Amino acid sequence: MPNPTAAMLVIGDEILSGRTRDANMYHLAGQLTQAGIDLKEVRVVSDEQEDIVAAVQALSNRFDHVFTSGGIGPTHDDITADAIGLAFGTNVDIREDARALLAAHYAKTGSELNAARLRMARIPDGADLIDNPVSVAPGFKLENVYVMAGVPSVFNAMVASVLPTLTGGAPLLSNTLRVERGEGDLAGPLGSLAAENDHLSFGSYPFQKDGIYGSNIVIRGTDQTELDQVTDQLASLLGLEAS
Repeated sequence: MPNPTAAMLVIGDEILSGRTRDANMYHLAGQLTQAGIDLKEVRVVSDEQEDIVAAVQALSNRFDHVFTSGGIGPTHDDITADAIGLAFGTNVDIREDARALLAAHYAKTGSELNAARLRMARIPDGADLIDNPVSVAPGFKLENVYVMAGVPSVFNAMVASVLPTLTGGAPLLSNTLRVERGEGDLAGPLGSLAAENDHLSFGSYPFQKDGIYGSNIVIRGTDQTELDQVTDQLASLLGLEAS
């Protein structure tokens, strides 16, 4: 049985402008790989409501799970909750359980739960809250979409809250074969082996270091014994020893 599939939607002008380097995709990809959930697509969209709505609808229809990051804070450009509501035709308003979490947190810190901070309690009807042990303001899940913060420490904590609730498949494993030859010399044997093993994933990643040209051939699958056999087969075709 194939592994469940997932997509990620990164939301924010700061990512597209280059002002902020996204770390959340890297973290999510690694966590999903270990859980046996295949991350198939990642999109980055601006803080434009119609773009978020369109992306959420497209990804939700194609994949088993969709994870979003960004746009659920207290400022005017944090519009993800409203966009998710529109994507699923659901009303968005302040939720009492979310408001209570924020009220308790800000009372403890001696800060005011003002109108801006209260925006973080606006949740689409029918959504389940996602725990935020870092800064309390919750994420939420609606349908198959998990809506999480863009701040990496908070995003990571929310991913840790969500993943135990998901059913994964077989973790994706990989072998790497370093070949000190140009890709043009590897393409024929590599292509033939990939065609014979189309249930595996083959990737060629060229490098240049200290005047040496070559490529790291990465073979991915879910059966370590099979990966080792195919890696040995490729090494033999290239006249190398597998490592």
